[in-house]
Amino acid sequence: MALVQQTQLQREAGARNGARRLTGSPALRVVGRRLLAAVPVLVGVTFLTFSVMSALPNDTAQAVLGLNASPAAVAALNHTLGLDQPFWQRYWHWLVNVLHGNFGTTVQGASVNHELAVHVPTTLGLLLYALVVSVALAVIVASLAARRPNGIADRISLAVSMLGLSTAPYVFAFLLIIVFAVKLSWFPVLSGPVTGPGSFFENLTLPACSIGFGLFAIYTRLLRADMVEQMQREDYIVTAKAKGVPPWRVLLRHALRNSVFNLITVIGLNLGGLVGAAAIIETIFQVQGIGNDLLTGISNHDAPLVEGITLVFALVTVLGNLLADLAYAVLDPRIRYGSSNS
Repeated sequence: MALVQQTQLQREAGARNGARRLTGSPALRVVGRRLLAAVPVLVGVTFLTFSVMSALPNDTAQAVLGLNASPAAVAALNHTLGLDQPFWQRYWHWLVNVLHGNFGTTVQGASVNHELAVHVPTTLGLLLYALVVSVALAVIVASLAARRPNGIADRISLAVSMLGLSTAPYVFAFLLIIVFAVKLSWFPVLSGPVTGPGSFFENLTLPACSIGFGLFAIYTRLLRADMVEQMQREDYIVTAKAKGVPPWRVLLRHALRNSVFNLITVIGLNLGGLVGAAAIIETIFQVQGIGNDLLTGISNHDAPLVEGITLVFALVTVLGNLLADLAYAVLDPRIRYGSSNS
């Protein structure tokens, strides 16, 4: 008994030391290196986006003014928007302005900074809502399924997961609208402005479920498979069972804790895919977020708006992966980001 208590105390001390190492100078140096390495990635993403927008066949000024606009009006608007300048000059001018905190103006004359400030919180809230709910449900369902493999809970989770993996988010979105908005009238068909916690859940629940259902299916199958494998093969699980540790405690405290590492990795990899899902789902529900603005900007050939939104999504992806790396050190104090071998 004394040996078990001593081991528990050592584990807790190791966790505290890991948390201190995370906030120490080695971890800060790692964060600095990761952020510096992200700079060329962000520049490359913006350059590629700018190149694609410039290669679109239709004329931006003609798309804004309409097909009946005179050539003089089209030429004047092209000069006003700077579209008569060479590609490299336009991109360099945009990049310099971004470094000074100015994302430019849209083809409609609105400030891109204002558009991002108004709509970014809504999209980030939607993605965070979908991610948190999908992870929480996946942990619960996967734990129930792994407790008794091939049992009733496991078979039900398999069926639900297969449904989520085989259903596109936009298809699931229309099903949610028909059932919960049209038939039951629990939620609005089209989302309104988010002005508080009540309106947040009312307007973003169906969009979040549309995005999160596929994520839930992936996370559930991943966690269930990993936890079952650990429960059947790992020596520390056998040792814990031999000591008389209750089965649920073995499952949650040991198997689930070690399976979380794979889950964090998959979450980091899925952040980029959430961009396309947000754009489609926000358009279906008319959510006033940057995903909806992204498709509008592409259809209007609005390069400054598309560039600003792309940069925001790239930053979210980079920071999300950085947080995933740092979460490893919090969950496992054995990780040394400051060591020479890491």
